[in-house]
Amino acid sequence: MNKKQTIRIARLALVAAAALTMAGYAAPRSRPSKVILLRPAELPELARVTGQAMVLHATGDSRTFLYVEQNDGARLAIFDVTNPAKIKQEPAAQLDAPGSFDFVSPLGDYAELIRFRDGQGEAVLDLHKAKAPTIKNVPELKFHGLGDRLIGDGFTVTNQASVQSDANARNYQIFATVNSGEPERVYEVKQVRQEVTNDETGTTFLLGADGLYVIRRPAVEEEYEIHQQ
Repeated sequence: MNKKQTIRIARLALVAAAALTMAGYAAPRSRPSKVILLRPAELPELARVTGQAMVLHATGDSRTFLYVEQNDGARLAIFDVTNPAKIKQEPAAQLDAPGSFDFVSPLGDYAELIRFRDGQGEAVLDLHKAKAPTIKNVPELKFHGLGDRLIGDGFTVTNQASVQSDANARNYQIFATVNSGEPERVYEVKQVRQEVTNDETGTTFLLGADGLYVIRRPAVEEEYEIHQQ
C-alpha cells in the first residue's frame, strides 16, 4: 500500500465517522412522539382500588396532588404526582361524608366544591392542609358544570360502555401521533369513569373500574422540567 492509498483510506474513515456522528444527532429529532400507560398494578397500592371521583390540586410549593374518592366517600386516596415518573402515595384521609360525591370546581387556591350524589347537597373540601383534607358544610352552595380534557400529543376515542353498574363509564382507545401524522393505537382502557389532565406535565389520569390509570407524555415532562430549571 503506497502513501496516496493510505491518505485516501484515512480520509474515507474520517468521512464515515462524521456521518455517523451527524446521524447520531439527527436520530432524536426523527423519533416519534410516544405515550406511556401505567396500569393500576404498576402504581401504589391504593391506585388498585375502585374510585368514585378524582381531582388534581396544585400547591404553593410547586407540588401536585391527585385525590381519588374511595369507599363511597369515606376515604380520599392521596397521590403526589408532581413527578409522573415517580408517583408517590401519601397516607389516605378519612372523610366525614354522608356518601359518594363528585368534584365540581375549585374555590380559590385551597378548596374544591363537591356535590354529594343522590341529591344530598353540596359541601367544600378544604385543602389548606394538602395531606389532610377535610369536608366543610356551607349552606346555599350552587352546582356548576364539569368540563372535559384531551391529550395533547395524541387523542382519545370514547364510546359508552355497556355496564349497568355505571351508565356513565366509557371505553378509551388511546392513540399516539407520530411525526408522519399517522395515528397509531397503543393502548385501550375499559369502563373509564373520569378523566383529568395535568396540563403542565401533560399527564392524563383515567379512573377505571379496576383502579387508576396514568398516561404519561415524556416529551412534555422533559420540556416542563427544563422550564422549571
